[in-house]
Amino acid sequence: MKIARYRIDQDTTYGVLTEDGQLKRLRGSPYESLETTDQVDALDDVRLLAPVEAPRVFGAGLNYVSHIAEAGQKTPEIPMLFMKPTTAVIGPDDEIVYPTGSTVVHFEGELTAIIGRKARHLSEDDALDAVLGYTCGNDVSERTVQFAEMAMGTMLVGKSFDTFCPIGPIIATGLDPTNLELEARLNGERRQHINTSDLLFSVAQLVAYLSRAMTLLPGDVLLTGTPAGVGPVAPGDMVEIEIGGIGVLRNSVVAESTG
Repeated sequence: MKIARYRIDQDTTYGVLTEDGQLKRLRGSPYESLETTDQVDALDDVRLLAPVEAPRVFGAGLNYVSHIAEAGQKTPEIPMLFMKPTTAVIGPDDEIVYPTGSTVVHFEGELTAIIGRKARHLSEDDALDAVLGYTCGNDVSERTVQFAEMAMGTMLVGKSFDTFCPIGPIIATGLDPTNLELEARLNGERRQHINTSDLLFSVAQLVAYLSRAMTLLPGDVLLTGTPAGVGPVAPGDMVEIEIGGIGVLRNSVVAESTG
């Protein structure tokens, strides 16, 4: 099942995407029920939005074996986690804003899990039962700030600029997060390509680990890490993140307005 959050006319709603490009509206929130109504919208008539509105966002660093080798870093013994603010979240076809004064901003293609229900103290065996589905994510990072923070043992602002967390285009259910193909393209050129079997800590391990410390909430977003191949973006670029069974997340990069 592919679940979309979208705007049509003045309404913002959820729908289930059919094979013929129609959206069957859900009766309410996908965190409450996946029951559909008789109301149908054409995909061409709607504006797809970030599949979750104003979520808590958790990110995992150094979580692909290939990326750990690329970065020349020590393999983490526990998940290396951080958070992004809700104001970083944008949806498909929204613009990534390149901050004024920045010189090194990178894209990071990531499989992204969406929590579907309130949960605490999950075992690894039960963890995926709390996941509604999966979407594409881009953990955009301002490296100059990030590396200065990491030298002090912190990581916040470099990951947290407005628009630095594109997610979408839909939430796909029923996928196996241990065996998905991920590709990131910059201006049409492949820069990242990996199977999620290369993850150091699996989605189940990450979800269980978080749930031991905090109550997970419906709509929580978990960026599960990026593989080798991350690189810089600049205003005018187009970034595409594609994951099998989900689709393509596209976002252009624009310079921050100084007006």
